[in-house]
Amino acid sequence: MAKREYSYYPGCSSQKGASSSNLMKSVDTMCQELDIQLNEIPDWNCCSASIGYASGSELPRLSLSARNIALSEEHNKNQEIVATCAACWLATKEAAERLKEDESMFAEANTALAEAGLKLNNTTPIKHMAEVIIEDIGLEDIKAGVKKPLEGIRIAGYVGCQTNRPFGIAGESFENPMYLDHLVDSLGADSIPTYEKKVQCCGGALAFSEPEKSQEMIKGIIEAAYDNEADMIATPCPLCQANVEIYQDQINEKYDTKFNIPVVYYSQLISVAYGRSASDAALDGQLIKAKKLEDIAGK
Repeated sequence: MAKREYSYYPGCSSQKGASSSNLMKSVDTMCQELDIQLNEIPDWNCCSASIGYASGSELPRLSLSARNIALSEEHNKNQEIVATCAACWLATKEAAERLKEDESMFAEANTALAEAGLKLNNTTPIKHMAEVIIEDIGLEDIKAGVKKPLEGIRIAGYVGCQTNRPFGIAGESFENPMYLDHLVDSLGADSIPTYEKKVQCCGGALAFSEPEKSQEMIKGIIEAAYDNEADMIATPCPLCQANVEIYQDQINEKYDTKFNIPVVYYSQLISVAYGRSASDAALDGQLIKAKKLEDIAGK
């Protein structure tokens, strides 16, 4: 039996073949090493993170996340819900908080859920996987399990905006959260606490609707990492990872820059530091190869 067990909400982008399927693979590997069992919520649905704000109304948006919570309460009883996607975590946690504060909305959501034979109790804590790593396990225990220290790698910890505001890790600054830096250090790499863009928005869905604005924001994120002599950027957010990695070629063409910096997940760092292969850590899913991580994984 695993040491820790959680009800798991993977989210749309982490499915096999989706844009952040390498996040899911590396999280699976990481959880194997940390003796964590993730129990996927049966028949989970999209959290409506983006489109839910663009159309429809508040009740349908909140009810979609409420359905996931209700399914978890029915099938994975007494287990905290964990999400790895920043948007999924934020949408689910917001729904839980809003429905606790608004009795009328809570009743309306349950009326909607009753049509599907579900009932929401809304007593289940909602956590980001980063909270599990930092708060439930703790950095000292993470450090104790390192088999291959990530020595000689300077890593800019890019938290992003959704993982940090309005919720985030308990006790952390909204302007300068340090937990990702501390995690990097615990794995034997060199963190960059002075990295000034660690909570800068990557532009999110503006990458499609207003690419010039988004790419200007992404350029600042990458440029700050280069100015701090980072070998790579690490993030907990799949949209941040995708935007900052995918658009480097277009940014180079537009701004006459030569960016080519790998953007990886914290789960990939842990997987490699815990002795797993580059494939297990899903490094083969990178568009910009994280060569220094691959080299350590191959030792």
